[in-house]
Amino acid sequence: MARHLVRAQLTDWGYDGESDIAELLVSELFTNALLHGRGAPIITLSFREGTLRCEVEDENPAPLQVREESDTGENGRGLLLVDILSRSWGTDRTRTGRPGKTVWFELPAQPARQAS
Repeated sequence: MARHLVRAQLTDWGYDGESDIAELLVSELFTNALLHGRGAPIITLSFREGTLRCEVEDENPAPLQVREESDTGENGRGLLLVDILSRSWGTDRTRTGRPGKTVWFELPAQPARQAS
């Protein structure tokens, strides 16, 4: 669902960048919010000055933990992917007044046409 929403919005905006990377990273953050967060996750996308910013908000204020590459198991590498593939990423308090956190990442982006 998260990938579909991101793809649809980026297509609507005429995004000509690496939409596959944005979809992958949003799905990682959205999955983390579903598995470890509380409440319904909220996805927010925005373009500003050549940067695509993707945010996923949930109601769990617990900090995130990036697992080391040497850890065993098949799960838990999502934040490592976000760290490697994004320009920058981090966490903030929610802006909606809900308890919890917003996890975000930024990618370089140039839409083919102006977003309306």
